[in-house]
Amino acid sequence: MESMVMKGPKTQEDQWMLNHKVYTIYSQFHSLPPNAQAAYLELQRDNHIEYLTNGLKKLGPSFTVLDANRPWLCYWILHPIAVMGDCVDEELANNTIDFLRRCQDPDGGYGGGPGQLPHLATTYAAVNSLITLGGEKSLSSIDRGKVYSFLLRMKDASGGFRMHDGGEFDVRACYTAISVASVLNILDDKLVKNLGDYISSCQTDEGGIAGEPGSEAHGGYAFCGLAALILIDEVHRLDLPRLIDCLVFRQGWEGGFQGRTNKLVDGCYSFWQGAVAVMIQKLDSVLAQQLGVPNAGDWGYYSESDHDSAASDQSDVQEFAERTSEPNGVACNLNQEEDNDSPSVNLTDAGYNFISKTTAIGSLFNSMLLQQYILLCSQEEQGFRDKPGKRRDYYHTCYCLSGLSICQYCSVDLNSPPFCRDVLGPYTFLLEQVHPLYGIVLDRYNEARDIFSKS
Repeated sequence: MESMVMKGPKTQEDQWMLNHKVYTIYSQFHSLPPNAQAAYLELQRDNHIEYLTNGLKKLGPSFTVLDANRPWLCYWILHPIAVMGDCVDEELANNTIDFLRRCQDPDGGYGGGPGQLPHLATTYAAVNSLITLGGEKSLSSIDRGKVYSFLLRMKDASGGFRMHDGGEFDVRACYTAISVASVLNILDDKLVKNLGDYISSCQTDEGGIAGEPGSEAHGGYAFCGLAALILIDEVHRLDLPRLIDCLVFRQGWEGGFQGRTNKLVDGCYSFWQGAVAVMIQKLDSVLAQQLGVPNAGDWGYYSESDHDSAASDQSDVQEFAERTSEPNGVACNLNQEEDNDSPSVNLTDAGYNFISKTTAIGSLFNSMLLQQYILLCSQEEQGFRDKPGKRRDYYHTCYCLSGLSICQYCSVDLNSPPFCRDVLGPYTFLLEQVHPLYGIVLDRYNEARDIFSKS
């Protein structure tokens, strides 16, 4: 008799295969004695740094397909090195600065390579790379005046931004433009005008945020939309309780986050979704107003390090759902008419003011389980991957390590180190803190802030 083989839709079969791979990894891990488990969880810091540094020096011919994304490759390599508390040598740093200078268009913005069309995404990657390198030579190489002119040219009548001249406009373009403008201290009312209208129109019935009105909610766009609205002080335009409801159901049993409903988990969403969660943890006053409660912080602070049960998580989600349906809840707050004649908001230092806020709301995801997924399922001997069965790459190495940092710092305030209980494995695994709005290591952000605030 032929053996029975489970059949189903392709996506379901993929999920079954992933379940088997992850279950096998976790079973092997939990069968080990405690001292062996610690070794199994080890962050291969030196190996990852070697893998990344070699990639910045030379890439193979297969990377020619990414010729228009070369500033991204710089960012995907430089940022995780900084997250691990290291940096490249002076010669490599200078070579990178010189290369990115050649990517800077004479009329502003950065292209995917020397002589290429300036693009908002590669401008974001180039600026973040130069801030990550740090120092006077790197930061002074950014022509802020011309960058501002480029951003203004990309501004669309809808309130959003186009990715490049004649290109598409979406929430990703909005975020990259506003992030660059904010971190360079060139953000003003002209860039912000009607942006809140556009981004809020992209929030879906599911509660998440789509790339454009009427599309499917996606974790990457949720990050872009929320971060951009925080930076322009219009986060109240989003329905935060529904965004939370969408977010908390994106973490799978594997521990990782999926980007969309009914999709497989992916290591990169450790940052995209994890950063959304930590942003919301600092939005207690806005959330309290939308829910019609006196103080969102009064719901009770808890840390996932205390290993709260799944039942407790479910009760918290149910509480959100019940409160959003109250007559005095979110609906009446969100539907209040905007006063278009209100005075301009001071946009200076929005990033610093936000990160300085108290983390008043407890973790919205299981941090320990996510760290376990990153270290056991995404980590390879050198580099990180999407999920078991996939190959490592610089993109996932960047965002898996960024997500791991987000996990470690998700329950602490600025300048407060995480507790040992917040770090899975030895405390020596502690990474540098990443600014959740910009995707830049915090001390590199602070250096850029000090310099750009003076000019």
